[in-house]
Amino acid sequence: MAKRAKAKRSAAGSTKKAKGTKKGGGSTTKTWSTRPKSLSLHIGLNSVSPAHYGGWSGDLTACEFDANDMATIARANRMKPTVLLTRRGTRANFLAAIRSASKNLKAGDLFFLTYSGHGGQVPDVTGEEQDKKDETWCLYDGELIDDELYLELSKFAEGVRVLVLSDSCHSGTVTRAPLTAPDAIQPPGRSKMMPPAVAMRTYREHQAFYDKLQKDVAKQAGRTLSLDPDAMLAAGRIIESSRLTSIAGECKASVVLISGCQDNQTSMDGDHNGAFTEQLLQVWNQGAYRGTYARFHAAIRSRLPSTQSPNFFTLGPAAAFVAQQPFSV
Repeated sequence: MAKRAKAKRSAAGSTKKAKGTKKGGGSTTKTWSTRPKSLSLHIGLNSVSPAHYGGWSGDLTACEFDANDMATIARANRMKPTVLLTRRGTRANFLAAIRSASKNLKAGDLFFLTYSGHGGQVPDVTGEEQDKKDETWCLYDGELIDDELYLELSKFAEGVRVLVLSDSCHSGTVTRAPLTAPDAIQPPGRSKMMPPAVAMRTYREHQAFYDKLQKDVAKQAGRTLSLDPDAMLAAGRIIESSRLTSIAGECKASVVLISGCQDNQTSMDGDHNGAFTEQLLQVWNQGAYRGTYARFHAAIRSRLPSTQSPNFFTLGPAAAFVAQQPFSV
């Protein structure tokens, strides 16, 4: 018994010494106990439930590949990923995961969120959107409205860094309107835009749900959003200030969002990755890339055709975050 007690004291002493190990000049080596916490969530939907979307399944090919590849980047950077593929990419699972992250992360920590799938729209009933549309992510059993995403981001603590990569249409802030000109040139391949007819049919069949959702979110936010992001995104500028924090109800976290395309474009699916994700992976080069988030975005954008130009958007005090090496914890 005495030997076991002595062994326990010895083991405890060794652990304490390991945490206090010194390296050169007397500085303490960074350990797991002092590293910022990092969580990630990756959603990839190769289809949606026809039961909710008026018989439309929205079949795509590469979205699950995109989610798994983003999870691989997360693991390589010592993040703890959660992956939600197609049938698991439900509204309930998404909201549970992001809310868990916002409760568990504190200043200095990192949350990495990616989405690959269709983008949609529902009519805006709160009067907040100049284009009279709320943009959405098409989750498996229902759409996630951009207002909901902003509200969830506003729940992260001050000093938490949040990176959002959205490989979908309408993804600039979960961005804006589709191509409407009848002679607009569409790039070849599978678009990640929910067809407008499907979007309207889905809304009509579930109008009470989506109208209530928008009103509930506006009520929780406590006020009408004072600044519509459309105009800022249309200017094509990189925003590195806190002027737009009102969009997420005074967002205190530092949020960087890099999207798949501009407001008048479509994100394209591929055989192995979405077009945006494919070029992101090429630029990242398995971690060999060195630069800031702003330059990372510019490098990805330079590799895509003029029909698909990734957007860049920030919320909260993000200037210092924008200047960091991508995916660094």
